[in-house]
This record gives sequence, structure tokens and C-alpha cells, in this order.
Amino acid sequence: MPADLILASASPRRLALLAQIGVVPARVLAPDVDETPLKAERPRDYVLRVAGAKAAAVPRGTGEVVLAADTSIAVGPRILGKPVDEADLVRMLRLLSGRRHHCLSAVVVVDGAGKVRTRISDTLVAFKPLTDAEIAGYVASGEGMGKAGGYAIQGRAEAFVRRIHGSYSGVVGLPLFETQALLATAGVAFA
Repeated sequence: MPADLILASASPRRLALLAQIGVVPARVLAPDVDETPLKAERPRDYVLRVAGAKAAAVPRGTGEVVLAADTSIAVGPRILGKPVDEADLVRMLRLLSGRRHHCLSAVVVVDGAGKVRTRISDTLVAFKPLTDAEIAGYVASGEGMGKAGGYAIQGRAEAFVRRIHGSYSGVVGLPLFETQALLATAGVAFA
């Protein structure tokens, strides 16, 4: 019998991405975890820790599988989370302008027996140099608020991307290759 899946995320993007691979969670719960990076925490360690905390924060019934994820943007050792306000969004876009950055997406699956499996998707994204007008227009659109690194690749910001090497779905918020592999191992059924 296939395992029931709990999605530990309030993200409509993650729910839509799961639907693309034929997965419909039995429940969707939004865990409340502190996403503040620890002092000197490396970006890969950060996304894995936060995704693990999300998975651990969701109550799991017997035989249920939990899926949690976290996505962050890294410019060198700097972790760019979600902008706190428009000024922070402008700062992030200026930092990303004309340079490459890593989009790290950690996926954590806790299977029905409680075994934890993890994967990290590391996608290299290169932005074109952005003009002040492009930055102002993007900020005014409101699209970047609430998004890791201050942008949504599946929206207007896709026009800023010169090159991407890795998982497009990982940049959106849930790398489907890694997610499907982990869910299959945990006994989750695909439609």
C-alpha cells in the first residue's frame, strides 16, 4: 500500500511542482521554524539544516512520509534569504546583477519507518547586468518579496537569467529529479 505524504510547506509552488510528477500530498502543513542562518554557517549546511528542521517540526503518523525542502541563494559564502523589505530586495538584486550565484535546494524525506534521507540540488545561475530601471521595475512588481534571493525565476526575473546550469525546478523551489528519487524510495505513489 502506498504511503501517505505530508508536504511540510505552505508554498503553492512546491505543491504545483509535486503535481507535475503526479504526487498529491494527503496533507499540507506549514512548519514554523527559525530560518536565521547561524554564525559562519555555510550555505549548503544552512539549507540542509532548515529543511531538516521543517521535516522534524511536522507531526507524522504511523507509516506517513514527510517531505520538506528549503531553497536559498548563495553568493560565495553569503546566504541570501527572503528580502525583509524593498530596500533589502534592491540590495540583493544589485548583488546578483552581472554575476553568477548558486541556488541551493535541500530536500528531506522522512519515510514511514522514520528513516531520514536527504539530497541537495546545486544550480548555477548567471544574471545579466541589471539597470537601475530594471531593478526598480522588478521591485515595483512585488514578485521578489517572499522569495529566496529576492527573485522568482518562473516569473519576470527569468528575463534576467543569461544562463542556468542545473535544476530549473530547484530554482523554483523543489528539485524534481532529487524529490522523485527520494519519494520513490520512501514508497510514495505517483499518478
